[in-house]
Amino acid sequence: MKLKISRNSLLNGIQIVSKAVPSKTTMSILQCILIDASADRIKLIANDMELGIQTTIDGQILERGIIAVDSSIFSSIIRKLPDNTVSITTEGEKISIVCEKAKFNILGKNGNDFCYLPEIERLEGISVSQFTLRDIITKTIFSISDNESNKLMTGELMEIRDGILKLVSLDGHRISIRKVELNGSYNDRKVVIPGKTLSEVSKILSGDMDKTVSIFFTGKHVLFEFDDTIVVSRLIEGEYFRIEQMLSSDYETKMTINRQEILSCIDRATLLVKEGDKKPIIIAISEGMMELKINTTVGSMDETIEINKAGKDLMIGFNPKFLIDALRAIDDEEVDMYFVNPKAPCFIRNNAEDYIYLILPVNFTTVD
Repeated sequence: MKLKISRNSLLNGIQIVSKAVPSKTTMSILQCILIDASADRIKLIANDMELGIQTTIDGQILERGIIAVDSSIFSSIIRKLPDNTVSITTEGEKISIVCEKAKFNILGKNGNDFCYLPEIERLEGISVSQFTLRDIITKTIFSISDNESNKLMTGELMEIRDGILKLVSLDGHRISIRKVELNGSYNDRKVVIPGKTLSEVSKILSGDMDKTVSIFFTGKHVLFEFDDTIVVSRLIEGEYFRIEQMLSSDYETKMTINRQEILSCIDRATLLVKEGDKKPIIIAISEGMMELKINTTVGSMDETIEINKAGKDLMIGFNPKFLIDALRAIDDEEVDMYFVNPKAPCFIRNNAEDYIYLILPVNFTTVD
């Protein structure tokens, strides 16, 4: 194999596919990136058997071939090279990498031993703008669980129904829901996609409103196709939680508040929270006013903000991080927060309900 590729194009391709290289594995071939120049274009592929990424890069193929190269050493070398043309030549499993006066010789692995991405038929799919998909992923992904004991909580529900795409995540303490209207008519579908997959997809997407991503489904896999990149992931098996039963439109107290004001206020309060400390913030809602209090080993703080209130006065406690995550994911200038009682979840949602954030309260002792 003999290739000539611009260093920046090569590095960009490596950074895309390396997201599918496992940090730990007993199969050394999975720690490699496959360089596939056996056809008319240069493909880079990485696959950890759960998540696989393939991207195509521009370059000259002077001699065709395939080789697998250790991801860590390959990316480190290319990153340090001058911004110029890189020549890659292989002889057996020996790889020569040359750029200007720099020359590296490293060992690769037989490309035929590499695990290619599974073939996915592009039959049942949807199309959505890259901006929209990245937006709804980043505004829900923070509330998945990292607890592997419940696999379904480590993923997000992607549901297509009546022309609406919905993403749902939950971790046992909160639920995040985002909905967007699709252009076109699609079959209804429900799948659970690993959080890692969606997180990596959101990092690769350009976020361009004018560029689209196509998403295809099979019984066990999901495929994302955009620009010159393909991402294939296994789905999480099992029936997702019946979140409809957890959602309610009933409330005893409604508070409308400036989003940036309450976000800044909570952010200031967390200055007094040490890492690992589980001290809640306490919100006291009364006519025209919300008072926020926190009391930790570091000190205490209280602050008041003007609000519009409907319903009963209320005092309730929350994990401040959960409120911050939800409020940062909302773009509206003002937010509506709905409460039933100090033991029931708080809902943050708009009238159209294209976003809903449910947060469970925490027990607290009254701060003087």
